[in-house]
Amino acid sequence: MNFDLTPEQEQLRDAVRALGRRYGHSYFVAKAKSGEHTTELWHEAGRLGYLGVNIPTEYGGGGGGITELALVCEELAAAGCPLLLLVVSPAIAATVISRHGTEEQRKRFLPGLADGSQKIVFAITEPEAGSNFHRLGTVARRDGDDWLLSGRKCYISGVDEAGHVLVVARTEDAASGKLKPALFVVPTDAPGLTWSKLDMEILSPENQFLLYLDDVRVPADALVGQSLDAGLPALFSGLNPERITVAAMGAGTGRYAIERASEYTASRKVWGGRSIGSHQGVSHPLAHAAVQVELARLMIYKAASLYDAGRDLEAGVAGNMAKYATGEAAALAVDTAVQVLGGAGMTTEYGVATLLGAVRAGRIAPVSREMILNFVAQHVLGQDKSY
Repeated sequence: MNFDLTPEQEQLRDAVRALGRRYGHSYFVAKAKSGEHTTELWHEAGRLGYLGVNIPTEYGGGGGGITELALVCEELAAAGCPLLLLVVSPAIAATVISRHGTEEQRKRFLPGLADGSQKIVFAITEPEAGSNFHRLGTVARRDGDDWLLSGRKCYISGVDEAGHVLVVARTEDAASGKLKPALFVVPTDAPGLTWSKLDMEILSPENQFLLYLDDVRVPADALVGQSLDAGLPALFSGLNPERITVAAMGAGTGRYAIERASEYTASRKVWGGRSIGSHQGVSHPLAHAAVQVELARLMIYKAASLYDAGRDLEAGVAGNMAKYATGEAAALAVDTAVQVLGGAGMTTEYGVATLLGAVRAGRIAPVSREMILNFVAQHVLGQDKSY
């Protein structure tokens, strides 16, 4: 059992950390408050190869796995720049297309995903279905050689930044009559595809949208894998990387908050010339949060290593546990940082309260803590399904 990174992974971690710190949290906050996107950081990360670390080398990527992408997500977040679209485009879309797309689809989309010149966002969540993808209302039906897509999606990240959206719809199996999921790569400028921005109480340069599909026509080659049999495995292949990279982003955010708070409490002196961090009422909560973040990190990289080894079922359990643990740890870390900074913790200048909304959302999305507990109870503890 080895907990050390390889030399290549260490180099990647250090390089991404340096890039993130050159931009920093003030850049992230300024972009979010002005309604702009982190375009400069995204393009530089793409040019340096960090966005495509998990994409095969023959398509312009680094040839690594989700472990390497998790490192990228974590280190940018630890520098105060948690980029949600790293989860959506390289982790979900690139993984789905790489593992289940046709060769034509791989050649068409993966090089742009690797260098950051294009983004593909992901649309599965619906207003009525919630976490139950078996109840998806978005329907794909044949019309000659084409497909027509109709339905609604919600909480779709970054549609305004992307050239394509990976839409999860349901089709009818002609042989069995059963509905089965299918994934389609849809241009965001396709006729019949519209969206409206959701106003969120989260400070982020990446926006959330309601998505409307009104008989959106796409050609046959928009179907991932060009086979309905590819739909379910393609869908699940993207969910584990999603959980792992979301968790990595949360761990990085927790590290960032603890670092900022620790610097402040080690230098702030109020009573008798001693730093406030010398008092256990301040240092113990920070230490406790640091322990929780580190424990979550161990589960993240266990999940990533299992996924990269092709052990998908085990990675599913570990990925869900990592997502749960990190959601709790990141929220604790940011809240603790705010508390020990006192009034300064609520200012923009000190850069921790700006993360409260994001880490709170991390306990809900992309899967809620309650659904993860249901999963663990059923699949790990052998309990009857409760929902």
